[in-house]
Amino acid sequence: MSLKKSGRSPYWRDELLDLEQRLLNPAMRGSPAAVIPLLHPEFLEFGSSGRVYTKDTIVQMMVQETPGVVKMRDFEVREVSDDVALVTYRTIGQEGRETRRSSIWLRRDSGWQLVFHQGTRVHNRFHDR
Repeated sequence: MSLKKSGRSPYWRDELLDLEQRLLNPAMRGSPAAVIPLLHPEFLEFGSSGRVYTKDTIVQMMVQETPGVVKMRDFEVREVSDDVALVTYRTIGQEGRETRRSSIWLRRDSGWQLVFHQGTRVHNRFHDR
């Protein structure tokens, strides 16, 4: 299987960028009613800590956290199949901590759902002493 930048761009790119930004938005993260429809029933996340999260655990964590402002960079979408997209980007947190992120989104009749997400921390010699 070869991955390619989406031939459906900018439609897919714009729509998936909006969804990823919503999931980073502090107001959205605090609302289970807003987050739950975006996560596939079999959602799985490999966190930057190495922990594995299910849909239920990630929703509980989002509601309990005090999220900060996160900047997104280098956003790309690659089409895996007609209804599957691989999204990659970097986030920079308030303390300058950088994380590389990847998401797999499935297009359903009701819209896109996130089925997998992974965050991998980038160790920066200036922030990780």
